[in-house]
Amino acid sequence: MDLNQVQNFINNALAEDVGDGDHTSLATIPAEAKGKAKLLVKEAGILAGVELAIRIFETVDAGLQVNTLLPDGTPVKPGDIVLYVEGRAQSILKAERLVLNCMQRMSGIATKTNEIVQLIAGSGVRLLDTRKTTPGMRYLEKWAVRIGGGVNHRFGLYDMILIKDNHVDYAGGIKQAIKEARQYLKDQHKNLQIEIEVRNLQELQQVIDEGGADRILLDNFSVTEMAEAVKLVDKRYITEASGGITSENIAAYASTGVDYISSGALTHSVKSLDLSLKAV
Repeated sequence: MDLNQVQNFINNALAEDVGDGDHTSLATIPAEAKGKAKLLVKEAGILAGVELAIRIFETVDAGLQVNTLLPDGTPVKPGDIVLYVEGRAQSILKAERLVLNCMQRMSGIATKTNEIVQLIAGSGVRLLDTRKTTPGMRYLEKWAVRIGGGVNHRFGLYDMILIKDNHVDYAGGIKQAIKEARQYLKDQHKNLQIEIEVRNLQELQQVIDEGGADRILLDNFSVTEMAEAVKLVDKRYITEASGGITSENIAAYASTGVDYISSGALTHSVKSLDLSLKAV
């Protein structure tokens, strides 16, 4: 856990939700009232966000006592109890929605990721996420991908050079884009990997001829084309497949020998896992 990123997220989220006070709880529940609640699973999936939830409870009220029964990454089913929290009732209610929003979203991502990871198990191919994340929640969503068995790609624009189709077109072509990227890294004294997207076998050959890249992103290739591309690369570069890959055909893509398969769907179009926090 990156404590700085997590704490900044929690602080901002609480400020957004609580504002100048949880006036419903303040109005209806005595300040000294104590309570206990359980976090209940209502849908099968992979649990994620437990460590974050503990941090949220601690931030809201250091006096809250959390008893965790199930850790992140646990396969869960309806009726499972994740944790109990006990302390000031007002504090439990203040933390409730943020805990649930985060855990439901993260568990949905972990569940989807795990489902796809299982489809390519044994192939040696690793499943990557993308930057198609919810603004402000990228760290949490990529954390959930890891919990589900996936691998994080770059976290942002700052930690890798990824030359995509628009970059290539604006730069004046494959070779020019790679040359400019290499010169930029030299001039700026930066040590970043260079990945470049290709749209067909002709562009792939241009990358191979030019050299200077670390990874090649093979975008919207058919399974047959992917197999041909991987053979052409012949392990000289790390290869990544993306575009047009679904649960129905991902095993076929994995069989081509590509190193990675990336999927924006892991974070941009998942269903949250149904969880609830109930007083006991």
